[in-house]
Amino acid sequence: MMQRITRSILAGLPLCGAFLVGACSQQLAQQPAAPPPQPVLKAAPPTPIAEKKEELGQPAWDPQWDVIVEQALSPQMLSGSVARGVRTFCPRFATMSDADKRAFWAYTFQALAGAEAGLKPTTDVRHTEPEVAKVDTVSKRMVRSEGLLQLTYMDKDRYGCDFDWEHDKTLPEKDPAKTILNPRNNLLCGVKILENQMITQRKPLLSPSSYWVTLQPAHTSYLMFAKQMKNVPAACRQGAPPMNEARTKRRDSRTATAAAVPSP
Repeated sequence: MMQRITRSILAGLPLCGAFLVGACSQQLAQQPAAPPPQPVLKAAPPTPIAEKKEELGQPAWDPQWDVIVEQALSPQMLSGSVARGVRTFCPRFATMSDADKRAFWAYTFQALAGAEAGLKPTTDVRHTEPEVAKVDTVSKRMVRSEGLLQLTYMDKDRYGCDFDWEHDKTLPEKDPAKTILNPRNNLLCGVKILENQMITQRKPLLSPSSYWVTLQPAHTSYLMFAKQMKNVPAACRQGAPPMNEARTKRRDSRTATAAAVPSP
């Protein structure tokens, strides 16, 4: 009798084990997935225009805007593939940590906003130059450049930006409630535009065909951007000689080489 009971219990064990494994698997499947690790963020230093505004007690660059830019960057914008394209301002980009790379990009967008809009989110400009005085395909009016990065409503169609003309068209021109003037919307759109330039089109930061004339070296407006790039994060140049010193060393090296070559 005891042997029959024992065999009966043992026969049921695999079924019991299978049931427990199934129950455990189901319980694990129901548990929420662990959130992905958050990237390490660093605050970018202030641009010259931000420093000046702070001295005067005027609104400048909001540190939260650094966070918006840094969290929006794709892995490609942190890869070595863009290092050559930013060498002018950040020669050590390829060897920097991801946190320092993010800080560099946050600083770059701060400089761009300084050159384009004086860091004022409600800046609104209608250009009259023939090359830009065109009809906005979304608003159906003459193009206006708006917000921190001076963008347009048709960027919604071109780059997938979160601008809502139907919502904005009844609001006053410089109303902060306009979606295009919202700093987050404007900056996220700018990140998409620059990624399109550098990743999709494989062009450098400074390009004759850049969306922004301030990133076109041949245009006089470029000088405004270059001026704001004077305070790039220290990691960009750490261990590298200052640009003027580097030029002097290269020139002296060429001179020494030429002097060493015997005359014919």
